[in-house]
This record gives sequence, structure tokens and C-alpha cells, in this order.
Amino acid sequence: MNTVIKVDGIVTRFGERTIHDGVNLHIDKNEIYAILGESGSGKSVLMKEMIMLLEPSGGKVSVLGKMLNNISFKDAQALRSDWGVLFQFGALYSSLSIAENIEVQLKEFSNISQMMRNKLVASKLALVGLEPYVGALYPSELSGGMVKRAALARALAMEPKLLFLDEPTSGLDPIGARNFDALIVELRDLLGITVVMITHDLDSIFSIVDRMAVLADKHVVAEGTLENVLQSKHPFVEAFFRNEYTKERFKDKVKDV
Repeated sequence: MNTVIKVDGIVTRFGERTIHDGVNLHIDKNEIYAILGESGSGKSVLMKEMIMLLEPSGGKVSVLGKMLNNISFKDAQALRSDWGVLFQFGALYSSLSIAENIEVQLKEFSNISQMMRNKLVASKLALVGLEPYVGALYPSELSGGMVKRAALARALAMEPKLLFLDEPTSGLDPIGARNFDALIVELRDLLGITVVMITHDLDSIFSIVDRMAVLADKHVVAEGTLENVLQSKHPFVEAFFRNEYTKERFKDKVKDV
């Protein structure tokens, strides 16, 4: 498989505090890849470095063949149109309707007509399972699950090659969370996109994730498929995957290896 994101020796410091100290991982085309780890391990920070919202203190990040270190403004703008981002709480603009939220990137990165933008908005709403009338509503008028889907529609506006999701199922009830998981798989298969998600949702990890990286102690302490990760004897991996609840809840998958 083709590697679409490569993180090589990333170091991240905030003042005296070191978050990452030599983080390495790679993400392949068309896979659903999860980043998980203990609190304060820098999961969201690492994702922000992948989408150029933060610059690491050291190391290299390559996305879709472009090295982010010292990338030109023109190349950075082009790259941003190749990914969509769903932030943890949706991050929709409260003063804009859902349709206007979806249009933001279309206006910024394209010169298409209003009529075409309207058609694209309608198609993206349908793609994430929302009725056409939702486009005229405002974020405050939506349920939590609908906000997630509307934010996902916005993330898909430019037909991206990469989709970044920050805790996509947080705040959703169990049924809504599993429906959202199913939607992510469906979109990956339908659109041929690569999905990178930060999550601590065990159901997501055990059901839809192809590979994952586990962050702890400022490093990636395990990477690969679930089977690969379960081989790790790191204390965080043991605590996360081999506690009594997890072993009982997923007893068909969590076995002594």
C-alpha cells in the first residue's frame, strides 16, 4: 500500500515541557488509522501537526508526498484542499446556517457558481444522511448527532483524499456512535479516502480501525493492527486493553497472546 502520511522523529515542546520525543508512524492509503493514548500524550497535538495548525519542534511530517517542513504557501493551500477535518465538537460557525458552513471551503478554494455550490451542499448533506431541510438550520437547532454529521459534510465539501477526525463519537449515545462508525466505513469504501481518527472509543477501535498507533511516554509504544498492538507489554497498553471490563466486553478479540 502507498504511504500517504509519514511522521519521522517528531519532537514537540511547549516551553520546558516535552510532549513528543521522537514519534514515528506511517499511515497507508485507504485505511482507517487510529491514534490513541494516555491523557496528555499529545494525540490532538500530533494531528494538528499533520494538518499544519502546529509546527513541531523537530522531526519531519510528510503528507501526500509533500514535506510540511518549510512548505511554500502555494503548496500548503493546495494541500489543505486535499483534506477535511472534523473537530471534536464539530466547530461549526454558530452564526452561519449548515449550508453556509459547508460552503466555506467551496468559496475559499474554488470559483464555482452559487448554483453549483447549492447542488454540492445538497449532495454532501445526503452523503452523511441528513435531509435537505437541515441546510437551512443553524448549529444551535441540531442534536449532537446531527452536528457531527453536518460537520462531517463540511469536511467532505472539497472531496478530500484525507479525512481527519478528532474523537468523532464523543458525546453520542451508543446507537448514534455505532451508526457514525458505520458511516465512516461506508464513506471510506465509497470515496476511497484515508481516515485518521483520534479516539478512545473501544467499540470503534475493535470494529472499524485497520491500524493504530498508541502514544505514551512521549513515544509511539505500539503500532499496527489490533493483533500487533496487543503484543505490546507496555503498561498503558495493558491497562487500556487488558482490564477486566475490556476483556469481558471484547472477550472474543482480547486473548492472551
